[in-house]
Amino acid sequence: MSDFQTRRITMVDTQVRPQDVTKFPIIAAMLAVPRENFVPAASREAAYVGGNIPLAPRRVVLEARSLAKLLDALDIVPDETVLCVGAGYGYTAAVLAEMGADVVAVEEDATMAAAATQSLQGHAKVVTGPLHQGAANHGPYDVILLEGGAEYFPVALEDQLKEGGRVGAIFMEGALGVAQVGRKHNGKVTWRFAFNATAPVAPGFEAARGFVF
Repeated sequence: MSDFQTRRITMVDTQVRPQDVTKFPIIAAMLAVPRENFVPAASREAAYVGGNIPLAPRRVVLEARSLAKLLDALDIVPDETVLCVGAGYGYTAAVLAEMGADVVAVEEDATMAAAATQSLQGHAKVVTGPLHQGAANHGPYDVILLEGGAEYFPVALEDQLKEGGRVGAIFMEGALGVAQVGRKHNGKVTWRFAFNATAPVAPGFEAARGFVF
């Protein structure tokens, strides 16, 4: 067993399972996907530590705990179409694909998008473009997941969600944040609290001055 495999098992056993994440597809996917292959080379040794992994200003790979709990709350099943917003180097998209989802990953940084395309090896479609615009041409989606923080959630993304679809994001107010899951009903997304979490506010998800979600 390689050192990274050992660290991956430890990550799941210490950062995921203790958070009451017990769904087998999530556990199996996070055990299978080599997280070290989806971070910058300088961060490979830190790929399995707790906490968000920085990728670029205001961009991260979500910590394993937050990602696992979001996946659990979204209750994704095989063959659902999932939009991963803020794909980075493709880790979350890879986990979703391993779970059997049909994944579209949006990344606005061309270098990261190219790296994600190479690492994902066709298991997810990578679209290069502004995060807050999503990928309407490939929707609508059963699930949308934002890998990052938000002060508000753009209507343009809500519009790409199917009726009855789910969306997950970490809403930030200053240094404090909560993960919320929304469901679309009669064309409107209603949000509910899921758990406490933090992530830097992703580009395009900032609230207008004087207004915070």
